Amino acid sequence: MLSVCRYYIKDIQQAEEAMLNGFYKVFTSLKNYRSEGSFEGWIRRIMVRESISYLRGKKTFEFGVEDLIAEDDSNNNIEVNMGVAEIQQLIDDLPEGYKMVFIMYAIEGYKHHEIAEMLHISEGTSKSQLFKARKLLQVKIKELNKTSYGAN
Repeated sequence: MLSVCRYYIKDIQQAEEAMLNGFYKVFTSLKNYRSEGSFEGWIRRIMVRESISYLRGKKTFEFGVEDLIAEDDSNNNIEVNMGVAEIQQLIDDLPEGYKMVFIMYAIEGYKHHEIAEMLHISEGTSKSQLFKARKLLQVKIKELNKTSYGAN
């Protein structure tokens, strides 16, 4: 569960704090688990919400008013030859709003309406943040590929 919190929170000690708070909620809320879905999924959802709450309390992320119409850019033609640590660093370097939506959508598998509800933003903002995060990651990966391989 530490890795779940770490997706959202860059600093490992802060991620550990959020995880511990999450486990506290898990243990104090065990009576609320209704055996619908997997137990791990239930815990994971608590960890995601706790990470978001932790960041919200620290006021480290912000969502701007978006006037960009997000398009589904499912045609990603970038070849990635990186390790997990490098990819995590690229994600960590994203602006917090982009990072949060990207992780929730691409890694956790939440739908835009779920993200919007959890983050108290509009569905359009969620889509826009994801679109911008993908574009920024594509640019950063292309830059790394150029410096690593000397290719254009």
